[in-house]
Amino acid sequence: MTTEKRVKDAVHWFMAELTSRVVAETGIPSDRFHLGKIILRSLKDYPDAVMQIVGSTGESDTNANILGKSVKCAKCFRNFGLEPGDVIVLMAPNHGSLCVPFYAALYTGVIIAAVDMTLGVKELQGTFSVNQPKLIFCQSEKAPDIQVALNEIDLNATIVTFDKGDYLCSLKEFVDRYADDVPIEEFKATDFDAENAAAFLISTSGTTGLPKAAEVLHKNFIISLPMIWSRFDTFPRPTEMVLVGSPLQWLTAIIHFLGSPIFKYTRLQSSLPLTQEHAHYLINIYKPTYTIMSPTLITTLIKEVNGKCDLSCFETIFLGGSAVPLALIDNIKKISPNTEVLNIFGMSEIAGAAFHGDPAYPAACGKPMTCFQYRIIDITTQDDIYEPNVPGELWIKGPSIFKGYYHNNAATEEAFAEGGWLRTGDLFYRDENWNFFFLERIKLLLKYKSYQISPVEVENVIRQHPGILDVAVTGIPDPECGDLPVACIVPREGFDVTAEEIKDLVKESLSDSKQLRGGVIFMNSIPMTASTKVHRRKLKEIVQNLERH
Repeated sequence: MTTEKRVKDAVHWFMAELTSRVVAETGIPSDRFHLGKIILRSLKDYPDAVMQIVGSTGESDTNANILGKSVKCAKCFRNFGLEPGDVIVLMAPNHGSLCVPFYAALYTGVIIAAVDMTLGVKELQGTFSVNQPKLIFCQSEKAPDIQVALNEIDLNATIVTFDKGDYLCSLKEFVDRYADDVPIEEFKATDFDAENAAAFLISTSGTTGLPKAAEVLHKNFIISLPMIWSRFDTFPRPTEMVLVGSPLQWLTAIIHFLGSPIFKYTRLQSSLPLTQEHAHYLINIYKPTYTIMSPTLITTLIKEVNGKCDLSCFETIFLGGSAVPLALIDNIKKISPNTEVLNIFGMSEIAGAAFHGDPAYPAACGKPMTCFQYRIIDITTQDDIYEPNVPGELWIKGPSIFKGYYHNNAATEEAFAEGGWLRTGDLFYRDENWNFFFLERIKLLLKYKSYQISPVEVENVIRQHPGILDVAVTGIPDPECGDLPVACIVPREGFDVTAEEIKDLVKESLSDSKQLRGGVIFMNSIPMTASTKVHRRKLKEIVQNLERH
């Protein structure tokens, strides 16, 4: 029998003691927000702790090992000429060397921009035009595209490859070229105003618009990072091992690259895509105790699991990135009854989660955190909604809110309302007990004539069919009506599902405006982004060319 966890102060006491020691060593008050100095202190505190395991190769690294490599790289950054506020790009899978320039940048005040390694030349041009990197770390196979993109925008950045490639500078050669003989023990992280300094440029383009980069400060993460551990009471090491299910350009990976040295847990990652087969291998071999996954990814992972994977090793699973169906939580609990499964809502713009999850209300994203203020705003009148159970746009205000979109004043002004309130762009409502419920991204709402349609609402109805494994609803344009809803269906193995069954189910449950006038499409899988969310833009493109029933 498991004891239900409650929100506690243990993590804050731990962080207060750690950051106080850092400030006592340096005498600089703002160092309580300096991610580099805090991580450096943590690596020295627990040198024998296993920081990371790369499940695809079996290699592992202790804190002491990564300390030596990252400090050496940091000294190379200085000798190369990088200064606080300069930008480096990290563009690689989650292999063992990825964290070396990551931590080196935090020590030296260099801003990290993790970029999707699948981007094409045109997309890279737009990305590099915004973040203006001085150094780009990548795999050798991607270097030609990167060089073409740099040439097109006339940007002189140095490319360093993690592996060896013809005519390219590898990470080993970069370190050999710029290393010095100063002992690692004498290294000190760079002094800068950590309360106002940027640490990351996080891609927030999603699937609905042009690329933007959220400029997230050291301070933002130091405030937000402990909040996801508020239900735990053992520090350091609130959990044994965390499975990282997304690449570094996404918030969930950044959180654990920061958290593993600070909180002394092992980060389980892989340089291979997290397919069902590979995820099962990692879980069965390494027995991770905690993970954050998207509903789409976990649906694939538990598909016809039938003893192929033992999920009982997980003490905690956070689900986020899109709406979380209650049926999915129930399915996970059936497979692993003792695992705590929580529905969470987070954003790059707030550097973490927005609410404390509560398993007593599995459909909700949780209750308010003390570091935020909240408002729900009528999207038509822009007036505050004070009544429970009335939907509106969620606005948030607090000290972990990001600085703005890097080199994009127009987008920054659009994101913030008067008084520093962040417009999240998400529809929420709250109940009488101050549980907050996510409904839909406002930009993803379909418009049929004068009616707004939530794809999530239609998806939740369709999921009630026992033969449905996964579903995503999108729209096809119609010159007279606007959007015609289309249901993209992944049938469950062994079920013969027809389009008429799905249409009838929606007809019985929802009003006339929400009917599947665009039809039903059967697919083998729902397209996902690199962060394992539903790839809404690609889905919209796909349905134009497939047969609809």
